[in-house]
Amino acid sequence: MAASGRIFRGISSLVFRKGNGCRSFLSNKSATYSNTIFRYNTTESRPTIRKNDTVASSRLMDFGLYIAECMPKYVQKVQIVTGNELEVLVAPDGIVPVLHFLKDHHQCQFASLADIGAMDVPSRENRFEIIYNLLSLRFNSRIRVKSYTDELTPVDSCNEVFKAADWYEREIWDMYGVFFANHPDLRRILTDYGFEGHPFRKDFPLTGYVEVRYDDEVKRVVVEPVELAQEFRKFDLSSPWETFPNLRTLPAGAEEDGKATQNGPVKQQ
Repeated sequence: MAASGRIFRGISSLVFRKGNGCRSFLSNKSATYSNTIFRYNTTESRPTIRKNDTVASSRLMDFGLYIAECMPKYVQKVQIVTGNELEVLVAPDGIVPVLHFLKDHHQCQFASLADIGAMDVPSRENRFEIIYNLLSLRFNSRIRVKSYTDELTPVDSCNEVFKAADWYEREIWDMYGVFFANHPDLRRILTDYGFEGHPFRKDFPLTGYVEVRYDDEVKRVVVEPVELAQEFRKFDLSSPWETFPNLRTLPAGAEEDGKATQNGPVKQQ
């Protein structure tokens, strides 16, 4: 009980950690302009926008360890990233129980699902990473829950926990091909009817396989295989940024040749 009370005080004091908190802020409202000027005058050669707060980071880590102690079956790792962002890594079968815990537990109350994202890393055995971003309005705190899966293993839908997950999971299914079991209406949401493939996978070509256009002869929208014009068929680019001529780095002595290939023949002076 003492541990839970300590965690409760740690999370609830993340925003206002000095003095009277919001009341002291309102009392000093008249001096906001002068304080702002003084606050951002710095002598550092490389100032940062937001400095790392070791006290807040330690409290967040304590709270993450508290979650791991409460659900040791599902929580695999707890970490702090980019200074003060708490991440909880869970097993795929623990997504729904952990989200239930974070939403309904009195010390958490992460009742708002901000969004659900995904990431594709083809070199991993479980190439897809599912990311849940939660917000607790009660404690003004955020937490990130991560899990993983592959192309064939489904993930349990959290629609019964957060109704906002409906369209987020449909988007991930459409873009990445991650199947969410027990979803009430798992359909594509961004691509067209009859679309094949999942565009956000790293092995999906940037140009796609088909293109959609309106045909004046048949008076309807038709789907045809992609046909690239010859000027777009340049496969000697080592970086996508080199598509722009101003960002290309030419070797020494080849500047005039580069101008000739990009802008036509070089005029003689």
